[in-house]
Amino acid sequence: MSCLFKSSEVTGYQDIIKEDNDILNFLALGKIVLTEGETFTTQTGNYETALVILSGMATISSEQEKWGNLGGRSDVFDGKATVVYIPYQSEYLVIAETKFLQIAVCKVKAENKFSPFVIRPNDITVNLRGKDTWIREVHDIITENGDGRVHRMVLGETYNETGNWSSYPPHKHDGEFYPEEPDFEEVYHYQFQPEQGFGIQMHYTKDQSIDQAYIIRNGDSYAIDKGYHPISAAGGYRLYYLWFMAGDTGRNLKPYDEPDHIWLK
Repeated sequence: MSCLFKSSEVTGYQDIIKEDNDILNFLALGKIVLTEGETFTTQTGNYETALVILSGMATISSEQEKWGNLGGRSDVFDGKATVVYIPYQSEYLVIAETKFLQIAVCKVKAENKFSPFVIRPNDITVNLRGKDTWIREVHDIITENGDGRVHRMVLGETYNETGNWSSYPPHKHDGEFYPEEPDFEEVYHYQFQPEQGFGIQMHYTKDQSIDQAYIIRNGDSYAIDKGYHPISAAGGYRLYYLWFMAGDTGRNLKPYDEPDHIWLK
C-alpha cells in the first residue's frame, strides 16, 4: 500500500488517511471544507484531535467551551496557525465564519481524556533549523507545551523556502535504537506557494527495504511508519507541511540522524 495520499477536492468532511488504516497504528487525518454559515459536527471517538485552521475563520465548541473568531489567515503562508485541541470521546461543532474555511483534522489514538484548549498564533514557538540549502522555519504548536494537556500528540508546521530541504540531514524516529530514539509514526500534509508547485518526498531505510521517492503536490499527504524521510521543495516554490506524530514511547522528540550524513550538522 502506498504511503502517499493524493489531494482531491471535497466539500464538507473528507477522510484523507482513515482511522484504523493499514499503515499507521496511532494516526489518521481528515479535512473540513465549509463556506460561510455551514456547520460540521462529529465525535472524536478514540482519537484526541487537533483542528488546525489552514485558512478562514471559524467558531468551534466542545465540552461546554466555545470560541469564536478563530483563525483568519488567507492561506497557510499568511502567518501562524490557530489550533483547537479536542479530547478523545468528545463531540465538537465547527461553524464557518468566512466564505472559505479549511481545517486539517489531525487524529491521534488516546486513552486519557484532557480538557479542550486553543493554541493561538502568539502561543506558537518559531525556530530556524538547519543551514545552507536545508534551513527551514519550524513552528512548534503542540510540543513541550502539551505536557499534561494531551496524551500522545506532537504537532507543528514547517516552511521551506524555494529549493530547500527539510527533515535534513535525514532523520527517523521509529524506535530502532530505543531508548535513545523514540518510536513515533508521523503524517505530513503539504501545500505550495504558488499552488501549482511540487516537491520530492523521499522515504528509505538503511537496508533499502524501503527506498522510494514521490512527487508531492498541493494538498497531498504522506504517512510515515518507519525510516528516514527527507523532503525538498522544487526551485521557485515555497513548501509548507503540517506534521503530527505519536507513539507509545512518550512525547519527547529526539530524532535519530542517519550516521552517514550527520557530518552536515
